Amino acid sequence: MASGTSRDVLGRGLAVLGRAIGEQPRIFAVAVSGSVLFSVMVVGSAFVIGTVVGDVVVPAIERGAVGVGGLALAAAVLLGISVLRVVGIFGRRLGAGYMQYRLQADYRRRVTRRYLELPLSWHHRNATGTLLSNANSDVEAAWQPIAPLPFAVGTLVMLVGAVASLFATDWALALVGLAVFPALFALNVAYSRRMAPRQARAQLLRAEVSGIAHESFDGALVVKTMGREAQETDRFAARAGQLRDALISVGRLRGIFDPMLETLPSLGTLAVLVVGAYRLQQGAISVAELVSVAFLFTVLAFPVRAIGWVLAELPRSVAGWDRVRKVLDATGEMPYGSTRLDPAVDAPATLSFTDVAFAYEPAEAHLPGIEVLGEVTFTVPAGKTVALVGPTGSGKSTVASLAVRLVDPRAGTVRLDGVDVRELAADSLAGTLALVAQVPFVLDDTVRANVSLDRAGVDDEAVWAALRLAEADGFVAALPDGLDTMVGERGTSLSGGQRQRLTLARALAGRPRLLVLDDATSAVDPRVEAAILAGLRSPAAGGPGASILVVAYRRTTIALADEVIYLEQGRVIARGTHPTLLATVPGYANLVTAYEQAEVDHERQQTYDEVIPLPPTLEVDR
Repeated sequence: MASGTSRDVLGRGLAVLGRAIGEQPRIFAVAVSGSVLFSVMVVGSAFVIGTVVGDVVVPAIERGAVGVGGLALAAAVLLGISVLRVVGIFGRRLGAGYMQYRLQADYRRRVTRRYLELPLSWHHRNATGTLLSNANSDVEAAWQPIAPLPFAVGTLVMLVGAVASLFATDWALALVGLAVFPALFALNVAYSRRMAPRQARAQLLRAEVSGIAHESFDGALVVKTMGREAQETDRFAARAGQLRDALISVGRLRGIFDPMLETLPSLGTLAVLVVGAYRLQQGAISVAELVSVAFLFTVLAFPVRAIGWVLAELPRSVAGWDRVRKVLDATGEMPYGSTRLDPAVDAPATLSFTDVAFAYEPAEAHLPGIEVLGEVTFTVPAGKTVALVGPTGSGKSTVASLAVRLVDPRAGTVRLDGVDVRELAADSLAGTLALVAQVPFVLDDTVRANVSLDRAGVDDEAVWAALRLAEADGFVAALPDGLDTMVGERGTSLSGGQRQRLTLARALAGRPRLLVLDDATSAVDPRVEAAILAGLRSPAAGGPGASILVVAYRRTTIALADEVIYLEQGRVIARGTHPTLLATVPGYANLVTAYEQAEVDHERQQTYDEVIPLPPTLEVDR
């Protein structure tokens, strides 16, 4: 089984290398040409040195005089060979490096592009740390053997030339070479077989360590507030320890095989000298031929290692490539259509749901999906505001995601201005609607960059207009550098309400015709929230006059809506105006009353804190 697995790794590894050569044939040709030139010069230099020793040095010793002309010619030939070897090394290394880094950059882009194409349901099943590892260390591992590959190809040419030269020189010396070279290959194959599972495990553990680290960093606030620093440290240390042990196992195996790979060519050289001396005494070979063959074995010791480097990296390359290919071959992408809504139309858009059903895909393929929505039908008329209300888990956020096509329905149709959103071109869809998510995400950049996102036409004037609509212009103007203020990672220098208003301004800067607010003002004061929603509905106040779908729980927000959709367990239970539902739907009335009571209790607590402030020490603790 192990042997079959290792042969499979060898075959798959060679297939990965073949793919690399197929994608970068010209660069590979340059690198191999340099390597072949170097190899030919190495073999040639061995026979030149043998000739110099046999025809120049030995006669000079016998005569007791040195021929200047012969030495000058020998020096010129050796210098020429050295120059060509340098040219070969330069071409080989430059080509191999360029090929390797170009492939890594290209596949990082491919993996990242694939991430953007795959739906949220796929991302929900894969940890962020693993995805980072796929795009970084796995891509790097997949193309790691490219660096020594041209050298190894040149070395094969060198070995063929060396064996041919040995047979041309003496059959006995050729038999020594035929014994040493296969032994080197056999040793490298044995090395590859034992290294394969170790490299695969190490690559998997790299991804797991990256995933745990990302979770800890991303959830730093939760970790610290819950006092879980020690537990998270232990969790990370345990997996990091496993990675350390796996890498030590890799290093230990290299420590065993590397000396053997170094020793075997040296033993070959010793065997050549012993056999060569005997053949020299028999008169079968000359001094020049013995020196040439001995020198050839000496200089072959290092290049032959290049083959071992390639074979040693193949297991890690296969492990990395399998993980990269898993991303590239992932299915579930949401292709866009080619239909475009009229860009000249500046009127609010109409959104309609017709018998929409949705189920989240399970983490494992054999498990059933989690049904979230079923037969949801409603319309957001042009220029109107519709509020989605329902208990936790009723599917409100899923409706918001479907409205902006972050996910596609399992059944039914979502239409924008009468067109199925699946038929719309990506730029037309993005230019027509905007989503402000429940959890605001602020980039580690300036206020200007967070609002404009480098979109064409969103200048400072448009940025300030969006900030005014989001009731954010006041606090932005008070910042030390205004629009140029750096807000920190995830907006750490801003309050929760300020982050929400900043992300709302980002959506408004694009002048959407449909605005989807997924509880996007929950951290904002109710009076400010009412002012924001009123401004959004009024073109006279500078608002876009867009249609609005808002996931809401505050009575003040719900009361501003033209229509309320009440959801329970993923189905529309009732629809109508807020007063009508309050009077006719007990579940709706109980939910809104509970929300309102929680809001009143919160405001009372704020008033109490203002009237009777806590002592400084308790205030800090609280």
